[in-house]
Amino acid sequence: MMPTIEESLQIIKRGAVELISEAELIEKLKLEQPLRIKAGFDPTAPDLHLGHTVLINKMRQLQSLGHEVVFLIGDFTGMIGDPSGRSATRPALTREEIIANAQTYEEQIYKILDPDKTRIMFNSEWMENMDTVGLIKLASTYTVARLLERDDFERRFKSNQPIAIHELLYPLIQGYDSVAMETDMELGGTDQKFNLLMGRELQKHYGQKPQVVLTMPLLEGTDGIQKMSKSYNNYIAIEDSPDEMFGKIMSISDDLMWRYYELLSFKPMAEIDDLQNKVQQGLNPRDVKMQLADEIITKFHGQDEANQAKEHFIAQFRHHKMPENIPEIELTGELPLANLLKQAKLVSSMSDGLRMIKQGAVKIDSKKITENIRIVVGEEHIYQVGKRRFAKVKVFA
Repeated sequence: MMPTIEESLQIIKRGAVELISEAELIEKLKLEQPLRIKAGFDPTAPDLHLGHTVLINKMRQLQSLGHEVVFLIGDFTGMIGDPSGRSATRPALTREEIIANAQTYEEQIYKILDPDKTRIMFNSEWMENMDTVGLIKLASTYTVARLLERDDFERRFKSNQPIAIHELLYPLIQGYDSVAMETDMELGGTDQKFNLLMGRELQKHYGQKPQVVLTMPLLEGTDGIQKMSKSYNNYIAIEDSPDEMFGKIMSISDDLMWRYYELLSFKPMAEIDDLQNKVQQGLNPRDVKMQLADEIITKFHGQDEANQAKEHFIAQFRHHKMPENIPEIELTGELPLANLLKQAKLVSSMSDGLRMIKQGAVKIDSKKITENIRIVVGEEHIYQVGKRRFAKVKVFA
């Protein structure tokens, strides 16, 4: 039985930041026809992380409502590089890099999406056939002044940082994707709002009904502060091992856990609310977090692997056992602890190391260290950052 409009809206709006506009979406749903829904991904890196899956999870929910979902790989726009949030021009990727990354995306998304109900498209299908005259006509639909209203462009312009012409074309090309595909709805992160609205404007210009826009939040990484990103070393990759994934999920704060539940879990919200009530009544949040880790790892690796990861986690951390096969690293010269942690790749930067030391998250041979002490030449110790990162480091002269 098809869900009612009210039931559909409840699922569609779960975890969303903004729906533009709900009235338009209701009118589309009243037609009782599958909507064509797209979400675009530029294959600028080979691995997807849980932050990316916020959109992919929403696509899966929309599939369950009977709608047509299109996973659009921006192989053409990927050669430009999305300037959203960038303070400088992004280095262009080669065609070979784009194709290789796109192949890994195809392999990873089917761990969430239903292969029989998913269409994969590439925007090079229409953009490579657009001649110079067509591109000039597309560029004529929008003004430079309007493009510079975008937050990142405006900041760079005011601070005299360069903005390349091809970057200004990016929102236009992404918007034109919606025209070429005649989409009814587009999903994107909050940082994509300008580009998503561009799709609406261009569809109007080309005589189409404007797409509904649904923006989703940018998921915080394991640090609970910055958005999940490899740049911040706070990410959980889809391709992480089950043990690594379990440990990372268990490292998030109890408060952040509920946000992960809302955006990454497929449990009904009523069930999640019930878990929250039980925690307030005394249930250990650690046990609820384990349920979350189990669900996510099962999705990407299977139930058996999730069970083993849970057993390893309990043995290693609840009983304070050191992990096996701790990497051994050799460094030279007397150096501050934060510097050593960075060189041993236990932290992403010196400032990250200093922050972890200050927070009491660093141990040397199981002893907590809260000052940036200097490590003496000739010593060998086991260094630990947080609950999961270990290295045996010997410092030579």
